[in-house]
Amino acid sequence: MYRVIRRGMLRTLGIRVWHDIRNHVRYGFMATRFLIDASTMCQLRCPVCPQSKGQLKTLGIGFLKFVDFKAFVDDYPNIKHIELSNWGEMFLNPELIDIIAYAHEKDVAIEALNGVNFNTVTDEMIECLVKYKFRAIRVSIDGASQEVYSIYRRGGNFDTVIRNVRKLNDFKRQYGTAFPRLVWQFILFGHNQHELPIAREMARELNMEFCIRRNSMPGYSPVTEPGQTMSTTDSKTKTDGQASQVVYGEEGLSCFQLWESPQINWDGRLLGCCMNVRTDYGNVFTAGLRQCLSSEKYVRTKRVVLGELDATEDLPCFYCPCYRTLRSSKTNPLRKRYTAQRSLLADLTRRIDYYLKHASFE
Repeated sequence: MYRVIRRGMLRTLGIRVWHDIRNHVRYGFMATRFLIDASTMCQLRCPVCPQSKGQLKTLGIGFLKFVDFKAFVDDYPNIKHIELSNWGEMFLNPELIDIIAYAHEKDVAIEALNGVNFNTVTDEMIECLVKYKFRAIRVSIDGASQEVYSIYRRGGNFDTVIRNVRKLNDFKRQYGTAFPRLVWQFILFGHNQHELPIAREMARELNMEFCIRRNSMPGYSPVTEPGQTMSTTDSKTKTDGQASQVVYGEEGLSCFQLWESPQINWDGRLLGCCMNVRTDYGNVFTAGLRQCLSSEKYVRTKRVVLGELDATEDLPCFYCPCYRTLRSSKTNPLRKRYTAQRSLLADLTRRIDYYLKHASFE
């Protein structure tokens, strides 16, 4: 009797492992991390932001519903890491507290490292971030004074943001936790470069990591002395006391997200990567994750990124600067990375299939 039970348990376990690996090979779903945009609404009007310029019509303006988030987490218990920020301000989602609390209940780590402006948050919301161990937040603060900050973050209040950060730190001390980890993101412009040293020192005082990001639109407020301003920075993190700094440049391609952390719109439409604002690959909330990831269009997009096919006008890559950068490079780092994984997983699938057919499980 014991051998029969053990044989059944081992076979069930083996079949589950085989199905997981087979799905990795078939659908390319290699990670337990996803990006779900909690909100495409924003109260600020930053000059070069696609949201402010009305370029998100395909995505629509709305917020992630708690009922959809709960169903997604329940349906895919293997997903243990979710990013909630992208095109809008996450904290404008009226159901965000319920989302954060449920993620904590289900042991799902959530973060906002694509960025928030942190202007509109209640004390209840700030305590929620600490109480439920929200993992990390990147706060966009492009200046060290209201006068400079508001040039780009139009409609935002520098003093309000800093006050909210201090409140969050007070709650972290009260709860005795290091979460959420805080990052001060400073997009470097010509109008704010003189406040860079002050901002870095303020980040240290607020126990925030400090990251510098190059302006993606060089025609807007260009840096006048880039060599002098960037001389003490590079593309790798540097630690200095309580603060660190990192510069993000053209190397930050989002193409890998198609495999490792696919982007989902607030209404469930699969976007693939965080740069796609033109089309989708089906609705995950209604059709299911597996069907969307295995669709002909999604698989074809991944082949385009790997250099196996040319981009066509129905794919977001056709219009994407990240894809153009990838194609212009001498080597495609994604091709080497994912084709090797695909071969390895295919070999493992064959081996496990053979094992399930021939093992006695006794």
